Amino acid sequence: MTTPSPTPFAEDDGALVCHFGGEALRLEPWGTNAIRVRARPGHEIVEPHVSALLSPEADQESRVDIGSGSASLTCDRLRAELVIVDRYGADVKREVVICFTDAETGEELLAETRPHFAGPKTRNFKALASDSWKLEAHFKAYDGERLEGLGQPQHGRMDLKGTSTNLLQQNAHAVIPFVVSSRGYGLLWNNPATGRVDFAANITRWTADSTNGLDYWIVAGDSPRDIVRAYHDATGHSPDIPDWALGFWQCKLRYRTQDELLSVAREYKQRGLPLSCIVIDFFHWTRQGEWKFDPADWPDPGALIDELRSMGVEAMVSIWPTVSASSEHYKTMTERGLLLTAERGLPVVIAFPDKDPFGPGFFTYYDAFNAEARDFHWEIVKRNYVDHGFRHFWLDACEPEMRPAHPENVRTAMGNGAEILCAYPLLHEQRYRQGLDEVGGDGVLLCRSAWAGSQRHGVILWSGDVWSNWEWFRAQIPAGLHAGMAGLGWWTTDIGGFYEGHVHSPAFHELLVRWFEFGVFSPICRLHGFRVPEDVPPPAEGEPVTYGQDTFNIFTNTGGPNEVWSFGADVEAILIELLRVREALRPYLKDCFANYAATGDPVMAPVHYHFPDELAQRGEPMTYMLGPDLLVAPVTEPGTERMTVALPGASDWLHAWTGEPFQGGRSATVDCPPGRCPVFVRAGTCFDFGEAFPGLGR
Repeated sequence: MTTPSPTPFAEDDGALVCHFGGEALRLEPWGTNAIRVRARPGHEIVEPHVSALLSPEADQESRVDIGSGSASLTCDRLRAELVIVDRYGADVKREVVICFTDAETGEELLAETRPHFAGPKTRNFKALASDSWKLEAHFKAYDGERLEGLGQPQHGRMDLKGTSTNLLQQNAHAVIPFVVSSRGYGLLWNNPATGRVDFAANITRWTADSTNGLDYWIVAGDSPRDIVRAYHDATGHSPDIPDWALGFWQCKLRYRTQDELLSVAREYKQRGLPLSCIVIDFFHWTRQGEWKFDPADWPDPGALIDELRSMGVEAMVSIWPTVSASSEHYKTMTERGLLLTAERGLPVVIAFPDKDPFGPGFFTYYDAFNAEARDFHWEIVKRNYVDHGFRHFWLDACEPEMRPAHPENVRTAMGNGAEILCAYPLLHEQRYRQGLDEVGGDGVLLCRSAWAGSQRHGVILWSGDVWSNWEWFRAQIPAGLHAGMAGLGWWTTDIGGFYEGHVHSPAFHELLVRWFEFGVFSPICRLHGFRVPEDVPPPAEGEPVTYGQDTFNIFTNTGGPNEVWSFGADVEAILIELLRVREALRPYLKDCFANYAATGDPVMAPVHYHFPDELAQRGEPMTYMLGPDLLVAPVTEPGTERMTVALPGASDWLHAWTGEPFQGGRSATVDCPPGRCPVFVRAGTCFDFGEAFPGLGR
C-alpha cells in the first residue's frame, strides 16, 4: 500500500510556500492587489543581488488556502493558485504551475505554462555553477493582448506583443523590465541579469542568462493607471522636479571651453531668449576616470557657476563612470578592487578615445556594485564639482556601455556581469542621489540608462545617441511612451537627433523643426546633437550623409553650432516661437510633474492611459497625451502640410492653434505648417492655455 505524500504547501507568515520536485517556491503579498513570486532549485529562497522592490507595508491582509493537490494565495483582488500537474497523465514529469486570476470575477489574468508537454519545465533552471542558473520562465500567450513598457525600446512599436527584446542595457536601449498588459495586470521581472523577453503569439518567455533565482512581481488593476500607480508604490516615487528643469535646455557636442560656453549663455540672454540650463559635455576633463575639469580650458568652475546663476541659468556637467589606465586613480582603484574587471583577458570593457592627444583608449568602469567604489567615485565628484557649486549631473555611458557586449566576461563585486549588469545604472544613480541629498539642493540627474526603481532617484532618462533622420525620430515617440509606462516619467530626447545633422542642410532643417515641436511637447525640452561643422558641405539632395574626412576626430574635438539661431533666419523664427510656447506651458507642466511624483501618472502617456475605453487608440504610437489635457500628434513625415487625427470620444476638443472646436469620437483634419504640429486641448479643462495658444481666445 502506497503512503500518501504530505502536502508540499504551507503557510509562512502570510506567504504561501511550496517545496516540490527539488524546487523551493515562495509567494507573498507585496502591496495592494500584488504578489511577489520567487523560486529556486533546492530548499531555500535567497535574496537577489539587487531588487527594485521596496519593502511592503506590514500586516497586509491576505488569505492562504491549502488543499491536497493545490493551494492559493489571495491578496485583495489578485489570486495566485498553485496546482500540481501531470504532464503524461501519470506520476511523472509532475510540477507546480501558477495561475493568476481576478479574485472577484475568476477571470484568468496570466498563467505559467510549458512550451511543450515534454518540457522544458515552466520555470526551467539550467545549472551553470553550484549557485547560478540560466533561467527561462514561460507564460501563456493570449490573443488580443497588448503590452507596453519595458523601458525604452527603439523598434518604433507601441504594442510589445510580437516583439523580442534583449534585456541588456545599451546606448539608446534602456531596460526597465516592467510591462503593463491590457488584460489587467502588470509584471515586473525583478531580476538584474542580462537576458531576453519574447512576447510571441504562442508563448511569453522571460530569460535570465545567469541568476541565483526567479523573482517577479505581479499586480492586478482595472486600468493602466491603477497598474502604473501600484508599480510606483512598490518601487518608489520620484522626488519633485525643480521648476527650472521644465524650461529650455541648450546642449551640443561640445562646448570646449569655459569662455565658449559662457558666450553662448550670454548670447541667449542678450537676445531675450529663455534658457534654463546649459550643459557641459564630455572631454572637459583631464583623463577618463579623473573626474575633474581640465584647468587649461575650464580655469574657474566656481566663477562659471556664479555667472550662470546670475543670469538665471543652471549648469549641468557630463560625468562618465569610465576609468583609463592613464588615470591618476587607476593604480589605487585597481589595488583596492574598485573597478570592473574581465573574467578572461585584459581588464578592458570598452575602447574609446582618450584626451591629449585624441586617439584610441582602453577603459573599464568603476564598480557600482561595490559600495566602497561608489563612495570613492562620489568623493572625487564632490571635491571637483559639487564643492564648486555643481548640483546637476549628466550620467552618460552608465549602461555601462561595452564593446564588444559580452556581459558574461565582466566581473563585478557582486558576481558575474551576466547575473547583474542591468542594475548598474540604478546603483550608480543611487549614490549620486544620496550624495546630493547630503549637500542639500534639488540636483537633477540626466541618464542614458535606467533600471526598475531609477525614478526614485530623480532621474531624467534620455533616449541616447540616435540618428538625425525621420525613421529614428518616429521611434522616439513610442520610446518615450514606453518609458513612462515603465515608470520613468522624467524623459527627453536629443532634439534633432544626435548623429549626422548638418547645420546648412534644408532637409535637416525640416526634420529639426518637427523634432523641436515634439521636444516642446515632451516632459523635458533639450536641444542636443553632434552637428557637422559649417566648413563641411552638406550632402547633395537625395544623397546619404557621408563625409570624406576624419569625422571621428571632429566628433571627439568639437561639432558645429547647435543654438536656435544656427540654422538660418526662417528656422530661428520658428524655434523662437516654439520656445515662447514652452515657457507658457511651464505652469501646466509643473502640475503634471507634481502629479507624477505623487501618483506615478506619466507626464507623457498613451491616449488610452487617460481614456481607457479608447480601444482604437491602443497600439497607436504617434498620438499621445501630455498631461491630462493636451493631445499631441507629432509630424513624422517630411513634406506634411495637413494631418488627420483621431480624437477620444470622452471629451470634445479645441484645436490649440486656431481654437476651432471638434467633437470627440471623430477625426479632425487640420493644417500643420512648420512650428505647429497638431495639438488639441480637452474642452472644459480648468487650466487656462490662452498664453501658450493665443488662438484659443479667438
